[in-house]
Amino acid sequence: MSNLQFMKTKVTNLTDKLDHAIISLTKWRSPKKLTYSKFFTNKMLMIEVIREGVPYSLFNLIQLHSPFSENDWANFLDISTKSLQRYKQTSKQFKPILSEKIIEMAEVTNVGLDVFGDMEKLKLWLDTPNFSLGNLKPIELLKDSYGKEIVVGELTRINYGILA
Repeated sequence: MSNLQFMKTKVTNLTDKLDHAIISLTKWRSPKKLTYSKFFTNKMLMIEVIREGVPYSLFNLIQLHSPFSENDWANFLDISTKSLQRYKQTSKQFKPILSEKIIEMAEVTNVGLDVFGDMEKLKLWLDTPNFSLGNLKPIELLKDSYGKEIVVGELTRINYGILA
């Protein structure tokens, strides 16, 4: 098996795990053929997951499927990396305020992958100063909800070919 085939298999397996985790978490509330990607189109379902709290198992999959490092996640969640490790050890659910941030970052990743089609290209875009974002790196705006909305808006404009 070539390295490219291995990477595609790994991504497919991770995507399958994310699909399964979302279906398991939303059980009876979700539409029949819900996928991780389609989850982000159902805001009411997102709100329910946030209010119940994201379990560490789902967070771990989201973290693996994102361009963000553990330090980035700790920064977004405004907790220490040691606290993240405690969540891992206890396998407990995140509080709604942290769950909301996790879902927001997952949404940014989902939109970014839709636009760029590749995790490395998305990571490069997030880490590069952007003229239309006041020469800030998009990742620098992701700490709060308003910044996240600006980044998602910029990704949407790129997707539709509207460049500032």
